[in-house]
Amino acid sequence: MSRTTPVRRLRLGLPRRVFSQVLLMQVAIAAGVAVLATGLFLAPLSDQLDDQAMRRALAIAQTTAAQPRLAEEVTSTPPTADGPVQREAERIREATRAEYVVVMDARGVRWSHTEPAQIGGHVSTDPSQALAGREVMQIDEGTLGRTARGKVPLRDGDGDIVGAVSVGIAYDSVRARLIHAIPELLAYAGGALAVGALAAWLIARRVQRQTHDLAFSDIAGLLAEREAMLHGIREGVVALDRGGRIRLLNDEAQRLLSLGEESVGRSPDEALGAGRTADVLAGRVTGTDLLTVRGQRVLVTNRMPTDDGGAVATLRDRTELEQLGRELDSTRGLIDALRAQDHEHANRMHTLLGLLELEMYDDAAAFVGEVVGEHRATAEEVAERIGDPLLAALLVGKATVAAERGVALRVSDRTRLPDRLVDPRGLVTIVGNLVDNALDAVAGTPHARVEAELCTEGRTAVLTVRDTGPGIPAAQRELIFTEGWSTKQSPAHRERGIGLSLVRRLAERQGGSATVGEAAGGGAEFTVVLPEALAEPEPALALPSTGRAAAEEGAG
Repeated sequence: MSRTTPVRRLRLGLPRRVFSQVLLMQVAIAAGVAVLATGLFLAPLSDQLDDQAMRRALAIAQTTAAQPRLAEEVTSTPPTADGPVQREAERIREATRAEYVVVMDARGVRWSHTEPAQIGGHVSTDPSQALAGREVMQIDEGTLGRTARGKVPLRDGDGDIVGAVSVGIAYDSVRARLIHAIPELLAYAGGALAVGALAAWLIARRVQRQTHDLAFSDIAGLLAEREAMLHGIREGVVALDRGGRIRLLNDEAQRLLSLGEESVGRSPDEALGAGRTADVLAGRVTGTDLLTVRGQRVLVTNRMPTDDGGAVATLRDRTELEQLGRELDSTRGLIDALRAQDHEHANRMHTLLGLLELEMYDDAAAFVGEVVGEHRATAEEVAERIGDPLLAALLVGKATVAAERGVALRVSDRTRLPDRLVDPRGLVTIVGNLVDNALDAVAGTPHARVEAELCTEGRTAVLTVRDTGPGIPAAQRELIFTEGWSTKQSPAHRERGIGLSLVRRLAERQGGSATVGEAAGGGAEFTVVLPEALAEPEPALALPSTGRAAAEEGAG
């Protein structure tokens, strides 16, 4: 079976490359404009040349008719080939290079002509208008062919019309001027076309560089792919132009930043408000994997400049990862605490075993009661003062971790928090972050102590966490709430500098505030105010009258 080479068919039509198409279209436009301009110039040129020729003929006729002796000679001499009128007319014709200069009397009889044999005969065209006193310009056919003519009346000294003067300019000379002008005009048109073609080539080269020599179909395909990719990926993408204005937001960026399409065309400061997120997007903060907080979301942002002077920023949601990191920290702390408790439990079991072997049963019972009572007292104290189970469980767990780290964590006697929290998880986040920071600050110091206080005023909750650590310098008391700022080394699994920023964001989201000052006995004192943190208490249900009477009888 023979194999045949496929025949490549010739494809006709526009070229596929943007460069070629733009160049072709620009050259076609330049050529079309040049042809149109040439045609528009040539169309009135013929009429203009005709008008110039007729006016020249009329001017020669007026000059001839103004000769002072011409009218007298027409009326006093016969029309002959060697007469004074013929001689004067020929002199004027030769001087002006006119086709003819014809002088006629009032009857239309020629007194001069280029051909002497025509003298004495009637003119071939109607002289009535000139003999009637009107000046005439026209293109007409005569004995000498087609000419541009001018006719004027011939008047004597008294102003009476005694004849007329007709002057003709050969129409061939008019046509010759027109034909002579065409090459020069075409040269100008060709020069203009060449300049237009050069400009078109330069524009096409610029378009070629900007489009990377792609075809229109390739550009359309890339645009469709870009739209699908931008709105399909799970990372937020924000594109900014060279003026720093947002020109593109994909769906994920709108969700992460809580923005809409109306933000396109605005600067990050206008769309997001002043803050670290706007600073990162605007390029005022540089670096890789920059952490920002937007609402309750922890975002990782990277910004890359583009060739046109703009930039593209990507956003990744690290909220869940940050929460997992904090949970991992808590889990590691609990594991360390359980490991320490395991050693402590072994020591206590050895002590209990020794007491039993020594038959000191009363001391053994007292020892067990003392150990169990400490943990029970702590749990009961927290549960009695804090009604929300999540928050109570958090503080009991933190107390256990604190004890193993050598820190005394206690709940203030003034703490009273009913079980009516509007956002218990948010308050758990705030308390957990502040207590963890306080434990880190006092760990390893003598007489380390952390105190948490939760009070309410109406629907407002006020949280205060005090520690006996080194405290916060006055110059850094606002800086510590900045995203990414921390004096502690970051663990491998997450970044530092998010906790206090998140605390302030959560407080401000509820219309509250988060501040830090100096505790009474030294150390730091964090205060968080949360207006409307508590729900309205439910009204007590009134008992019916019969039910109230039955209750009173039962009580009696």
